[in-house]
Amino acid sequence: MARWLPRSTALTRFCQKLNRVKTLEDDMMETSFNRCLSTIDLTLLGIGGMVGSGLYVLTGTVAKEIAGPAVIVSFIIAGFASLLAAFCYAEFGARVPKTGSAYMFTYVSVGEIWAFLIGWNVLLEYMIGGAAVARAWSGYLDSIFDHKIKNFTETHVGAWQVPFLARYPDFLAAAILLVATIFISFGAKVSSWLNHVFSAISMGVILFILVMGFVLAQPKNWSTQEGGFAPYGLSGIMAGTATCFYAFVGFDVIAASSEEARNPQRAVPRAIAFSLGLATGAYILVSVVLTLMVPWHTLDPDSALADAFYRRGYAWAGFLVAAGSICAMNTVLLSNLFSLPRIVYAMAEDGLFFQVFSRVHPCTQVPVVGIVVFGLLMALLALIFDLEALVQFLSIGTLLAYTFVAASIIVLRFQQQKGDVPAPGPSGQPSTEPHEGPSGGELKEYESFSDKLHLVDRDKSKEQREPGQLKAAFEPYLEFLSDFYPGEVVTIAVVTLMVSAICLCSILVFGNTHLHLPTWSYSLLLVLFSLGFLLSLLLIWAHEQQHSTQTFQVSPLPAPFLRQIPLVPLSPALSIILNIYLMLKLSYMTWLRFTIWLLLGLFVYFGYGIWHSKENLREPRAQRVSARYVVFPGGSLEERVQAVQPSSQPATRLPDTDSEDCKR
Repeated sequence: MARWLPRSTALTRFCQKLNRVKTLEDDMMETSFNRCLSTIDLTLLGIGGMVGSGLYVLTGTVAKEIAGPAVIVSFIIAGFASLLAAFCYAEFGARVPKTGSAYMFTYVSVGEIWAFLIGWNVLLEYMIGGAAVARAWSGYLDSIFDHKIKNFTETHVGAWQVPFLARYPDFLAAAILLVATIFISFGAKVSSWLNHVFSAISMGVILFILVMGFVLAQPKNWSTQEGGFAPYGLSGIMAGTATCFYAFVGFDVIAASSEEARNPQRAVPRAIAFSLGLATGAYILVSVVLTLMVPWHTLDPDSALADAFYRRGYAWAGFLVAAGSICAMNTVLLSNLFSLPRIVYAMAEDGLFFQVFSRVHPCTQVPVVGIVVFGLLMALLALIFDLEALVQFLSIGTLLAYTFVAASIIVLRFQQQKGDVPAPGPSGQPSTEPHEGPSGGELKEYESFSDKLHLVDRDKSKEQREPGQLKAAFEPYLEFLSDFYPGEVVTIAVVTLMVSAICLCSILVFGNTHLHLPTWSYSLLLVLFSLGFLLSLLLIWAHEQQHSTQTFQVSPLPAPFLRQIPLVPLSPALSIILNIYLMLKLSYMTWLRFTIWLLLGLFVYFGYGIWHSKENLREPRAQRVSARYVVFPGGSLEERVQAVQPSSQPATRLPDTDSEDCKR
C-alpha cells in the first residue's frame, strides 16, 4: 500500500508548484496596451465604479431592512475598511503597474493557486455585479414609465415561476449590457471619455440631492417615535456594513487599469485616494439626507431616493433623480466591463486561464475577445437569472480579495527587492558586506567548487540589515530566529496572524449565538486568540522592512500625504481582521454558494491552469554546476573550501602545490 503513497520529494515539488510566485519583467512599463489614462481619468473611473446602484438602491435597502438610519455608521465602517485595503492597492498598483488587480498582487507575493482563486472570485464578482446593475438600471427606467415595460413583457412574453430564474426576461437589461460592450471594445480612450460624460451628470445629480435633501430634512425621522437611530442595534450596523461593501467594489478598477496609466507610480495612488474619499463622503451624506427626508421604515428599497422626493411632493425632482441614477449606473456598467476582461487577460497571459482571452486587438489595444465573451455572459445573466440572492456574493468576493492583498503587502514589504538577494551565510543570514580574508585583504573568486560561493567573514557591527532580517535590537532576545532565511519568519507569522484572526472573529460572531459558549471559555478563547494575533504582529514588526522606494508605500514612518502612509504592518493587519469579521457576518447561503464556486475554480485550475502556467517554463532544470574557489591573501584555501562547498558535491582535495600557490 505504501507504494501508492506519494513520495515526499514529489509532494514537496507539488506544493512548490502551487505556491510559486510570478516572475516580473525587468521593464514593467512595457505593455501591449495603450498607456493613455491620466490621474483624472483613473479617478473618474473609480468614482464611476463606486457611485452607482449602491448609492441609489443600496442605501434604501440597508436602511429599511438591516440597519435603519444607522446605515450612516455602516457606510463609515465600510469606508474605513476599504481605506485600509485601498492603501495596499495603492502601493501594489504603483510598484507593479500591471493589469490584474488583486489577482496580480497575490501572484507576485503569495502564490499561484491563491492568485488563481482570487482571480476566479473576482471574475464572478464582476459578472454578477454588472448583471445586477443592469437589472437595477432597467428597473429605474421602467419606474419612470410607470412599469409599462415590465407589464408589456409579462403580458406578451410571459412570467416564470422557476427557482433561480427571474420572474420575467429582462430584455432591457441585456440590451444595455450589449451596447456597453460595443463601446468598451473601441478602446480605453473611448471608454474613459464616455465615463467622463456619465460621471459629470451623476455628480451634478448628487449635489442636487444633497441640497434639496437638507432643505426637506426632518430631524423627527430619527426620533424614538419612528424607531430611533439604530433600531436593529450593533448587530444590524455590522450586518449592514458587510452588505455596504458592495458599494466600494469599484475602486479596484483603478488598480486593474494601471497598465494603461501614463504614470502609474503617481496616478494610481492619487486616483484611489481621491475616488474613495469622494465616494465615501457621497454615501454618508446621501444616507443622512434620505433617512431625514422620510421615515426609514417607509422607504421603497427599489427606488428609495426617487420615491422620497415623490412623497414629499416634488415629482419633478424624483424624475431628475431617476434620470441621474441611470447615468450613474451606466458608469458602473462601464467600470465592470472595463475591469473584468483585463483581469481575465492577466490570468490568460500567465497561462492560468484559456489562452484565447490573452489576445489584444492591434488597433484598439484592448482584450476584445474577453470583452465580447464576458459581455455576452453578463447579458445572459441579466436576461434570465434571479440575481437578488446572489448580490451578497459580491461582498464576500471583495472581502476575500482585500484580505489577500493586505497579507500580500506584508509579505512583499519584508522581502528583499529583486536583484538584491545576497547569499545566506552559515546562520541563514545573508551576507551584505564585501568579504575579507583572514588578513583583511579582498577576496578573489575563481571557478572551481560552487555556483555562487560567498564566505561570511563580516563585521556585524558594520552590517546593514536587509529586508526580512531580524532587527539588531531584538537579536539578543530572538537569536534562535537567525537560522531562518530573510522573510521566512515573516511569512510564517503572517499565516499565524490570519489563523488567529479567523479564530478570534469566529468566537466574536458565533461564540454566544451559535456555539453557546460559557462566559469563562468565551473570555479565555478571546484572550488566547488575541494574544496569538498580537504576538504574530509583534514578530513581524521585529524584522526589517524594505527601504523607501520612489513609489507610494504604506510606510512605517510618517511622510507627506500620498507618498507614505504610517503603520505597517498594523494597517494591513487591521484590514485583515476587519475583513474576516465582515465575511463571517454574511449569511450561510452566501458561504455555501462561495464554496461551490471555489470547488469549480479548483477543478479549472487543476484541469488546465497548473499545466499551462508560464512559470513552468521558468522552473530550474538540471544544469551542470560550475564550481568556484576563493583566493585568500593568507590562510589555507583547502580548509575554507571544505567548509563552504555545496553538500551535493563531494569535497575535492586540491593538490598541495595549488594550496601553496594560493597562499603565496
